[in-house]
Amino acid sequence: MNKKLVVFTALIFVLNACSNKSAPVAADPWLEAETILARIVPPTFPDKNFLVTDYGAVGDSITDCTDAFAKAIAACHEAGGGRVVVPAGDFTTGAIHLKSNVNLHVSKGARLLFSRDPKKYLPQVYTRFEAVELMNYSPLIYAYEQENIAITGEGELNGQADDDHWWYWKGKWGHAGVNREAREHQQKPANERLKKMAEEGVPVSERIFGEGDFLRPSFVQPYKCKNVLIEGVTIKDSPMWVLHPVLSENVTIRNVTVISHGPNSDGCDPESSRDVLIEGCVFDTGDDCIAIKSGRDHDGRRVNVPSENIIVRKCVMKDGHGGVVIGSEISGNVRNVFAEDCEMNSPYLDRALRLKSNSRRGGIIENVYMRNVTIGDVDEAVVHVYMFYANETGDNHPVVRNIQVKNVTSKKSQYGIYIEAEEDYPVEDILIEDCSFDNVQKGNVLKGYKGLTINNVKVNGEEIKANQ
Repeated sequence: MNKKLVVFTALIFVLNACSNKSAPVAADPWLEAETILARIVPPTFPDKNFLVTDYGAVGDSITDCTDAFAKAIAACHEAGGGRVVVPAGDFTTGAIHLKSNVNLHVSKGARLLFSRDPKKYLPQVYTRFEAVELMNYSPLIYAYEQENIAITGEGELNGQADDDHWWYWKGKWGHAGVNREAREHQQKPANERLKKMAEEGVPVSERIFGEGDFLRPSFVQPYKCKNVLIEGVTIKDSPMWVLHPVLSENVTIRNVTVISHGPNSDGCDPESSRDVLIEGCVFDTGDDCIAIKSGRDHDGRRVNVPSENIIVRKCVMKDGHGGVVIGSEISGNVRNVFAEDCEMNSPYLDRALRLKSNSRRGGIIENVYMRNVTIGDVDEAVVHVYMFYANETGDNHPVVRNIQVKNVTSKKSQYGIYIEAEEDYPVEDILIEDCSFDNVQKGNVLKGYKGLTINNVKVNGEEIKANQ
């Protein structure tokens, strides 16, 4: 054999050996969580305070303080940053727009009462409704393309939404006060028009919605922001999704309490965002506690930005459709989600871990890890993977792969493990290990999977295998 060929062949062998040695197949995925955590660093702020009362705010629950908040934020931003301080009192306001290097500090005993008048959230801003981009009402607290922003303190943010304000825009919601004719004015026609615009490629600047369209705003939405901190506050009664970072990175949400039981009152919806920590929070909601998203249908594939590197730990989930949920709007994909050391317990919490999509929305869900979660009572299933959500169909078959659930216990549920996907597009590489599901009423449902491993899992005290 030619000597040069011998040397070349030997070199290739060595390189392959080195490559295989440096990338072990059985690496602990939780080591990646530590790497992600090291990157998530909350912003800090100059030691300067700007009292909103110095700019005209009055905490009497009557005075409109919208302009006072705007002036205080502008002054803080122009001075290089610091804290805009809300002292004890009840402050009524419309939309609040944060700027770079501003920490909105809501002191103990302070309440921000957000106006129920939709006109207080105009003019329209660049936002999303159910994961589709548009120009719509401003979220109650909003930031666009800002860096180093925060909402902190022990005070309360109250959206004042109820059956008669915001929530009935969903349609057929609630019962009190608003007449039947008003309740028929709901979001569906505008929502369908928006989805059609997205499918037809209408520029976002021309997707203008507002009065008469009934598309509710989110509560807190950093949009295309970097270095975000939300800490300590209590948030109540949102028009729609509560904490909604979009296309943002380096986001810390810590020790926040969310209480909102209206329609679509998801507690936290990281969407097309990366490096997100949700820690020590309490969620008591009318929809999913945490729902990770990345855009819907054509719009999600157009923007094509995944949600990735998201860590949930030491949270308490009470009422809600799901504890940790991925979907259903995941057309831009979701990867690298870690959930650990959480507590979930309510007969009105439907599922613990939920993955949902369909062949219209599509998307890839991969690398999802849950461990050390204690569950009391959930209404439906502990682990729920369902790829026929909302009965929508299309040619964008979702991909689900590499899901691990370890050391999860539950006291009561209808199902232990519920997996239902297309047989031609099965969910792949699912590991359920060292788990115990008690008082399971209907057993397990396993349809449409490939590579399901069940190790040391007991349902009602009996160990089960993958084919059961």
